[in-house]
Formats: sequence, structure tokens, C-alpha cells
Amino acid sequence: MATSTTATVGLLSPGDMGHSVGKVLVHWGMPVYTCLTGRSQRSADLAADAGLSVSSSLEELVQQVDLFLSIVPPARATDVARSIADAVQSTGTDLMYLDCNAIAPETTREVGEIVESAGATFVDGGIIGPPPKIDGPGPRVYVSGPAAAGIVALRDYGLDIQPIGDVVGHASGVKMCYAALTKGLTALGTELLVAAEAMGLTEPLRAEFEYSQKQLLDHFERSIPGMPPKAYRWVGEMEEIAKTFDDVGMTPRILLGAADMYRLVGETELAQETPENRTRGQDLKDVIEILNGALPER
Repeated sequence: MATSTTATVGLLSPGDMGHSVGKVLVHWGMPVYTCLTGRSQRSADLAADAGLSVSSSLEELVQQVDLFLSIVPPARATDVARSIADAVQSTGTDLMYLDCNAIAPETTREVGEIVESAGATFVDGGIIGPPPKIDGPGPRVYVSGPAAAGIVALRDYGLDIQPIGDVVGHASGVKMCYAALTKGLTALGTELLVAAEAMGLTEPLRAEFEYSQKQLLDHFERSIPGMPPKAYRWVGEMEEIAKTFDDVGMTPRILLGAADMYRLVGETELAQETPENRTRGQDLKDVIEILNGALPER
């Protein structure tokens, strides 16, 4: 991979995915800036771990970079776009804005309009896969829009960039359909396993899964224990997927149910932990027992 600097990147925010993306870019020689105003100590620690440079304000940030990556919870995507657009407009600077958030194509187009009205260039993005690692394979970053070719250079800095045409909304659409399966399946598995626990049927159901759905059971064993600290973010993602399906004339209710499942998880003790500091919910059995205990009185 190349280690020469061809651009300077700004990033909000340095959470689980954002700081990992930044860390990979920095490792391969790309200067990456962020702004920690209003952010938690955990975000500051993650930014430091990733080697990110810290700007004192958004106005300073947009003047220091020529590419900005928005990697925030879905519910914050539009507000971040407005904040960056205001900073771009007030400073008279120019940058490319890549929205990497799990939002519906229609929401993506709204974000693009906000950004472009301030004079920035917009690119639609969708991240599929876990946070990238320096020493291993990372997620695929789908990009689309008339300016998407300008993002391909990030391949030289450790990111797997996948252009899929010049239509804004296509990258987000791929992300929405994919996450409907992966996170939707995790929500369904969580719900059915908690229901079985509530009815005292965990053992016979598990035995049946072992017999006829072993691959699916193995998937639940891997996916469900890691989900609770992220559940609050996935509520908004499920709602954006529901919007995506509604916008094309299909029912939104399947994924709104998944949002309800993650909302329930987000209100339990499991959701108060961070991915790097887990004490409960270390395995599937523990997660299901805790969630069952959090159900309303029946």
C-alpha cells in the first residue's frame, strides 16, 4: 500500500467504527483530523488510540481537510451534515463530504442537498462489515454519486472502496438491504430466544436448532452477545431500513419490529457497557437470561 499523503481527512465521530477507520488511514500515512467538542472521554480516548489530530472547532476542521467522513449513528446524520455545511459556508472552504451512515437513500439525498447547498461536493457511502483492522481484512465501503471516483484513492490507505455508479442513494440502498438481513436476523434471533426462555423452552428449542439449524445457531452464538452495547445505534438503523422499504412500496413493519427489539435491549443493563469493557452478556445464554429478566411482568 502507498504511504505517501495524497489528501487530508476529517472524521466525525471517533466511535467504534469511526476511530477504526481513522486508525487504518493514519497507519498508512493519511493525516486524519477530528473534533471532540461535546464528545465523551471515551471518544477522546479512542481518538488518541487511533492517532487522530484534534481540531478545536468544526470551522477549524473543515479548513484543515479536503475530505470529510461522516460516521455517526443514523439519527445524527442530518444534524452532522448541517453542522459541517454551516462550517463550510462560514469559512468559505471547499471539501468533499462522504456520508458513510446507515441511512435510507431518501435520507441520503436530503443530506446531500444540505451539503451541496453549502458548496461542498457530496458522495453517498455505505459500510458493510465490522470495523477495519490494520492487520486484517476490513469492511467494504460502497460509494456512489457523480463524484464517487474521488474516493477510490482511499484504497491506497487501507480501505476497501467499492464504487457502484453515479446515482446518489445506491450505496446507501445496498447497505440498507444488507443490514436488513444481518441485523434484522440478529433481532429476530434475540426475540425468539428470549420468548423461548420466557416460556421455559430454551433447552428443547436449542436441541432442535442443534439438530436442524446448527449453522444458524452458531451465527446467533457469535452475533447476539456482541450486540447489546450497539443496540441503541441499531434502533435508528432499523427505522431507516423500514423507511427504505416503505419508500419503494413495501411494508416497513418487519424492520420497525426489529427497531423495537433493539430499543428493549437498549434499556437494559447490558446496553450500559462499552464493547471494550464488558462484564455481563459474555455468551448467548447470559444475554438471553438477562433480557428475559428485563421483560415486563406477565
